[in-house]
Amino acid sequence: MNRTVKGDELATFGRKLGPDRSSPALTLTAALLGFALICLDASVVNVALPAIGHSLGGGMAGLQWVVDAYTLPFAALMLSTGAFSDRAGASRAFALGTAVFTLASAACGLAPNLPALIGARVVQGMAAAVVLPASLALVRQAFPEPARRSRAVATWAAGGSAAVALGPVAGGLLTTAWDWRGIFFVNLPLGALILALLVRAPRSERRPAPLDVPGQVSAVVALTALTFAVIEGGTAGWVAVAVAVVAAVAFFRIEARSPHPVVPLGLFRNRTVAVAVAAGAAVSVAFYSVVFVFSLFFQQVQGLSALRAGLAFLPMTGLIAVTNVVAGKLAGRYGAKVPMLVGQALAVVGLLVLLYVDAGTSSVLAAVLLVPLALGCALTVPPLTAAMMDAVPVERAGLAAGMLNAARQVAGGLGIAVFGALISGGFAEGMRLALVISAGVLALTGAATSRLR
Repeated sequence: MNRTVKGDELATFGRKLGPDRSSPALTLTAALLGFALICLDASVVNVALPAIGHSLGGGMAGLQWVVDAYTLPFAALMLSTGAFSDRAGASRAFALGTAVFTLASAACGLAPNLPALIGARVVQGMAAAVVLPASLALVRQAFPEPARRSRAVATWAAGGSAAVALGPVAGGLLTTAWDWRGIFFVNLPLGALILALLVRAPRSERRPAPLDVPGQVSAVVALTALTFAVIEGGTAGWVAVAVAVVAAVAFFRIEARSPHPVVPLGLFRNRTVAVAVAAGAAVSVAFYSVVFVFSLFFQQVQGLSALRAGLAFLPMTGLIAVTNVVAGKLAGRYGAKVPMLVGQALAVVGLLVLLYVDAGTSSVLAAVLLVPLALGCALTVPPLTAAMMDAVPVERAGLAAGMLNAARQVAGGLGIAVFGALISGGFAEGMRLALVISAGVLALTGAATSRLR
């Protein structure tokens, strides 16, 4: 008996004949490359900082702003861009962020002076804030099954880790063979490739997600004022501290009363969420601040070239991607707690070992001594990310990703500001104090992790 073939049946038949636009692997590839793009930019800059300072001036404070002009908007705006990702659809938000980031990278490479570079870095950070939670939300949507999602998140994290590993070496190579501007131009072909992949990727659903503008504005003011106070100091610094305190109080009052807060404080009643955010922040303080300090140490204290300084980070960063994958597998088999505990303990040991590094230490030995810290951080991040995603419902995936990564970027940015100020008063003493602070913070979050079920 003949029957009429309906339009939706024809569409289904056509999809079977045509290319699979909903392939989880295709979505994961695009998300991974996007995450790698913004991670590459964060790590590639550190080794080039002395060359930037020599070319554009600005001293230690200027170099700190080159880093934090990217980190601050990245951190603060992720509080809202997670919700923006849910509202616009993760795929659309991801495409917009990638396009703007690529254009801002070109502006950084063409910057004629330090203020122009810092301004372009701000735009880069704003775009990166959109890319990161949208990329993680894409992975969350493509892999609804917890076990497969855990492995996918680990692969996504490995893409960022691989970029972090390549960053110092690429930064040293480009700065030595060409110029510091090349570290930004390298983003252009990668951005174009991601946008080409997104043409074939599936479109994400739009979800209602109201934006909390007052909360977002108060968060930006508080973080910017606090960072300014740490970097600039003096009378203006104390004024900035007062502004930061007022803005922070306003932020928490707004969030407590808002029907749609940018940071739902109630989520922190979930112990897993609270510990994941705290551990992620501690790891960022340790890792990114140590990379910043040792980039300057290798070049300004030990007199290495940019290329040799970049190569000195290779043992540290080269194992991160592999360790991320292993951590994801461990989390899938044993849960998040065990690899998180082991990772934080190893990172603390690594930080304490670095206390013995000084100007007379062989650069090869110093490079090897950075490895335990890197392995500990790499063991910690994928499990805590997967735990965070598992602890929230799917419709809040973008918001949760924004919260987690905002905390990580805020901690990294403030760590660089604080540790930069410490080494300005005396490099050796400041470096050791920075290591002790990082170890103490990680020890505290490790203790909190031990109480997870």
